Amino acid sequence: MGRLFKRLHKNIKFFYYVDAIFHTVIVPAQLRRKRLAGKLAEATKWDIETLKNRINYYNRLKAGARLSQATALSDVSLPQRRRVYHFDSQRYLRYFQKNLRIHFIWGDVTFVPEEPTLVKSRPVAAGNENSVLLNLDKARHFNFIEDSKCFQDKKDMLIGRANVTQPHRIRFYQQYFDHPMCDLGQINRSVNPQWIKEKLSISRHLDYKFILSLEGNDVATNLKWVMSSNSLAVMPTPRFETWFMEGRLIPDYHYVHIKDDFSDLEEKLKYYIKHTEEAIQIIRNAHEYIAQFRNKQREDLISLLVLEKYFYCTGQSDARDESLFEIN
Repeated sequence: MGRLFKRLHKNIKFFYYVDAIFHTVIVPAQLRRKRLAGKLAEATKWDIETLKNRINYYNRLKAGARLSQATALSDVSLPQRRRVYHFDSQRYLRYFQKNLRIHFIWGDVTFVPEEPTLVKSRPVAAGNENSVLLNLDKARHFNFIEDSKCFQDKKDMLIGRANVTQPHRIRFYQQYFDHPMCDLGQINRSVNPQWIKEKLSISRHLDYKFILSLEGNDVATNLKWVMSSNSLAVMPTPRFETWFMEGRLIPDYHYVHIKDDFSDLEEKLKYYIKHTEEAIQIIRNAHEYIAQFRNKQREDLISLLVLEKYFYCTGQSDARDESLFEIN
């Protein structure tokens, strides 16, 4: 099963790049720009309050936001690294006039820039208005799965496989690597050789009732597929967020919450092993949360509107429907 998953993963990446090149290289940008007005007009097909809620969560800019360090869309080029960020952003940026300017930082962003900036991730904190979220590196982060195994039939244990290099992950492994309720393993080989174990496929993770979802450099990459499974994500309160809006997740409602020092892990695992119905309700809540991201047409529309608001708030263009934006 592990070999099959690796083969499928390579195929998924192959098809991702084929699709990305088609949309960002082969299809002329001029054609995209002609279609922008029609794409934005599709907002009337959806619940307006839902659209507004998400647009203004991702983009918290106010009218008159100042933009100094910026690159014209015509000058945004394919970098040697971060190619997926380029492809994912160009899928939407190519709908806009090429003289418009953006400031962007690709990669794991854990700080708030000094001016309006397009990013994949940002801190979950007040004052993060300059961090405008786009759904970037989504082939890696936005994977949802189907899990046919019932929660009740899974092992009463926590499974965890990760690169263990950050201090908080090291602390967790120091506390729980030998714990009888945990099956933990480190998949990197640079440090802590005593923790090294084989990498497990997603399907093997699904044998366990609890799946560890600790943040890495920014967010926990596995959180999306874990919350779409019939296992429970276990983690402290998120410090960073992406297009998934991790800052809106409710402790012990969407996931099993543990303290920042991890001291209550055993207590929480035993509680949800004993209280099966409460555990299953958290899984239902998680699935309901996931559902809002499953419609590609709506996700594309929200992405375009986030950018529309960016250009409007930085004084570069008029808004086709200003009522969608909270700008004051």
